[in-house]
Amino acid sequence: LNECILMNTTVSIPFLFKDVGSNTILQDIARARENIQKSLAGSISAAADQGEIICRIKSLELENHSLRKVVDDLRAALSKLDCRVSLLEKSPAAVAAAPAAAHTNGTAVQQKTSVPVKDEEEDSDIDLFGSDDDEEAAQLKEKRLKEYAEKKAKKPGIIAKSSILLDVKPWDDETDMVKLEECVRSVVADGLLWGTSKLVPVGYGIKKLQIACVVEDDKVGTDLLEEEITKFEDYIQSVDVAAFNKI
Repeated sequence: LNECILMNTTVSIPFLFKDVGSNTILQDIARARENIQKSLAGSISAAADQGEIICRIKSLELENHSLRKVVDDLRAALSKLDCRVSLLEKSPAAVAAAPAAAHTNGTAVQQKTSVPVKDEEEDSDIDLFGSDDDEEAAQLKEKRLKEYAEKKAKKPGIIAKSSILLDVKPWDDETDMVKLEECVRSVVADGLLWGTSKLVPVGYGIKKLQIACVVEDDKVGTDLLEEEITKFEDYIQSVDVAAFNKI
């Protein structure tokens, strides 16, 4: 029995070593495959990055080319402007030089000699003691000024107007608002024109009359309106200016 056990143990040991060796080989192969895949993936990503870099470089080159073209166009435009400015700066000198050249044939001498003669003639026409011509000129000037003043006075001037919104308050809620509005509109004056109106609640059943009017500033003022409206003491307690606008 002991011999059989020894024989079995001696036989199983080599098989155990074979299994262990095969497992290690498989693991090495798997690691090698994994390393190869990683290296391939790295090379692919590197190639992709390189392609992206190449695309960026090409786009930058195109942009640089377009910018160079723009710069060249700007330089050409600036050069044209410089030429025009230089021509404009030179043109007054040429214009001034042209009359000088034209007078070199002797006409300038004639003009110079003619000027003093004209001055002498003007001096001879001056009357130091006055004459009737001065009086006639003064009368004519005065007549023209008078005509101008009359013409200007006939023209209608600008009439300054204002738009006024009044708040007319009654004594209580029993006041006849229709009669109150009739009293307000009965105020008549030159340069006064009544407009729209409405009743605005104040509180406790009391309503105020809000009425608009247009007035000529030189003829009608807010003081006059207030004074004339408050004369109707039976209906009106007070008058306030809610809005005042120039037209």
